[in-house]
Amino acid sequence: MIGAGDIPVLPRGVRLHFDKVRDGWVLLAPERAIMLDMVGHAVLSEVDGIRTLDQIIRALAEKYAAPPEEIAKDSAGFLGALRDRRFLEVT
Repeated sequence: MIGAGDIPVLPRGVRLHFDKVRDGWVLLAPERAIMLDMVGHAVLSEVDGIRTLDQIIRALAEKYAAPPEEIAKDSAGFLGALRDRRFLEVT
């Protein structure tokens, strides 16, 4: 799991991409891709390599008027799974 003070960053070669054929957002990496749902896209859209997970959570909570605790649980688990699959790095 990723901690509140960790800074998530997309590594070199990994990027968000809107796939016109699938009509949805995809996280692309060399020879790999993950189709994203609305929540996954919302979280990854906030990952800029500068802000901490806590700052991202607060921004999402404000943007979507949702409880920060709920966003924290979902975001940390999602980003942790991406890190385990090497779609994300943490500094």
